[in-house]
Amino acid sequence: MLYWLTELSDGGDFFNLFRYITFRAGGAFLTALVFGFLFGLPLINVLRRKQGKGQPIRSDGPEGHFVKAGTPTMGGLLIIGALVTSTLLWARLDNPFVWMVLFVTIAYALIGFADDYAKVSKQNTDGVSGKVRLLLGFIIAGIAGFWAAQYHPSELSYQLALPIFKDTLINMSYFFIPFAMIVIVGSANAVNLTDGLDGLAIMPVMIATTTLGIIAYAVGRVDFTEYLDVHYVPGTGEILVFAAGVVGGGLGFLWYNAPPAAVFMGDTGSLALGGALGAIAVATKHELVLGIVGGLFVVEALSVIIQVLYFKRTGKRVFLMAPIHHHYEKKGWAEPQIVIRFWIISLILAMIGLATLKVR
Repeated sequence: MLYWLTELSDGGDFFNLFRYITFRAGGAFLTALVFGFLFGLPLINVLRRKQGKGQPIRSDGPEGHFVKAGTPTMGGLLIIGALVTSTLLWARLDNPFVWMVLFVTIAYALIGFADDYAKVSKQNTDGVSGKVRLLLGFIIAGIAGFWAAQYHPSELSYQLALPIFKDTLINMSYFFIPFAMIVIVGSANAVNLTDGLDGLAIMPVMIATTTLGIIAYAVGRVDFTEYLDVHYVPGTGEILVFAAGVVGGGLGFLWYNAPPAAVFMGDTGSLALGGALGAIAVATKHELVLGIVGGLFVVEALSVIIQVLYFKRTGKRVFLMAPIHHHYEKKGWAEPQIVIRFWIISLILAMIGLATLKVR
């Protein structure tokens, strides 16, 4: 919205700053951060009053989690409110990729909110049916995949770009839409599975979003793409503003989610943020790089898949408990130890993902 202040500029005054994506990204970050600090405590108080007993705790979960009973959930509302407000304020609202990513984020937040509400109101861990969640998730992701394909350059539309191999494109034709659906839905559910310890999910989300935001900015500038030998996707640079809003809102949330958490993000936040990561990857043609940058989420999801399949086949478990962060809890690792080590791993993976921009 504030971008339109550039119409008041003569090219050499303060209003000219609003032309620059980096300036507006900084503004989005600060706006989201202030939003989080201002509304965090009031939101937590409202959630505590409305939810009473807070988020239900799994009876078969780690013993240390029972002390968290009564902690309110749906804290993702704080992150979503912060990033949506900052994006609408600072991004160019004539950019289709901004609206595509916002669409996925808000739609997945609504699915997560319905799931959280069902759990809290029933006071059990059974929320919205998994089949219903997946069906709605795939529909939303299908719309987003088709949306992105319409605004990709003709030479990239419905193509799969491979990291490292600069001139290699795989023509997926209309199979690109199902592929994009899998990327977005998989990302949303992987982040959802990771959100099991205080502060565990939000920092890797911020790290991955920052990385993808940098990639979006790079592939949206023709001079950067020529230097880096990556595919140019006009318009994606504006996604950096959205990414900055995620980081600012995430930090505001982490202030209250740091151990011991005063609030959980719930499915409202985890599904929305995971879906946003997938949507950014699809928009920027870096779907495979998301698997590297978000490698921690991939491992968390794979640990659940492996556990379920192996147990059905043999009646035995590979891990003491899945997702894998619970496995380390069962092994006796302290919660902060797991969280901080997983943060370190996510940062390393983000650096590797960024390196794919230059390794060609």
